[in-house]
Amino acid sequence: MKVPRRQFLNLAAGVAALPTLPRIAKAQTYPVRPITMIVPTAAGASMDTIGRIVAERMRRSLGQPVIIENVGGADGRLGAGRAARARPDGYTIELGFLGNHVLNGGFYSLPYDVLNDFAPISPLVTLPTVLLARKSIPAKNLDEWIVWLKANPNKASVGLIAVGPRLLAAVFQKETGTQFAIVSYRGVAPGVQDLMAGQIDMFLSSPDMLPLVRAGTIKAFAVTSVARLAVAPDIPTVNEIGLPALSWSAWYALFAPKGTPNDVITKLNGAAVEALADPSVRSRIADLGYEIFPRERQTPEALRALQKADAEKWWPIIKEFGIKAE
Repeated sequence: MKVPRRQFLNLAAGVAALPTLPRIAKAQTYPVRPITMIVPTAAGASMDTIGRIVAERMRRSLGQPVIIENVGGADGRLGAGRAARARPDGYTIELGFLGNHVLNGGFYSLPYDVLNDFAPISPLVTLPTVLLARKSIPAKNLDEWIVWLKANPNKASVGLIAVGPRLLAAVFQKETGTQFAIVSYRGVAPGVQDLMAGQIDMFLSSPDMLPLVRAGTIKAFAVTSVARLAVAPDIPTVNEIGLPALSWSAWYALFAPKGTPNDVITKLNGAAVEALADPSVRSRIADLGYEIFPRERQTPEALRALQKADAEKWWPIIKEFGIKAE
């Protein structure tokens, strides 16, 4: 029996459309269950706090809970590795950071590619470093301190707690022609205590130590952000002082496993953007000393470019100075 031509064409069109129906349904229904956000630090850390603030607000946009899973340890490698191995369906995302999504690629032989084995979702926040100094240091500003350091090689000491500041210290010595001892600490508190006690001369820290600066307990010579901090507009940037190579900000961003569908990435990005625009979220993040990326940079493309630029800047420095992760 022959099928009429018009009926045949209608049937053929219907059959051709069938493979697209599941994809359309998926785009319309995602997400249909809770999403896991991997945070590569212990619960209670500042990164964990940021993750919970953002996850809580993303739930309203996505209509599903965003559950935090803390996978700390190994400089963020455990969390990133867990995310890289996850199924690329949009139900596992990661709150990554400069260390485990750029710097670790220069330090370690990894079972994943920090630049190519993840799908960027959106940058979230930045955290610059503040160059702190003991109150009795023989200098009123960074220019005077550099003069003193040049005249007194290896007589000063600088404390730090992470590899980012270690890179900054190396660049500082190279750019200024100075030499000083590096003192590593396991936490901010003991380092700042030694700074206040005069046991070390400088300490590279996050802006959460600024209350001590306002109280006159310690000094702040500069911040490594591009622009002055809103919470400390009187502290100059390294660019203003003539040391643009020291411009640096640690950052947190959202990633998904490589291969996550573009429509899912778009939906996750939209939820992140809405979260960062919420006045309550912005206020809570500002109170922690972090700055939110400008709206025009809250895109997957901007995050990919940020990773690439930081890798091009810091990987050669890691190699040149032979810096090891501690």
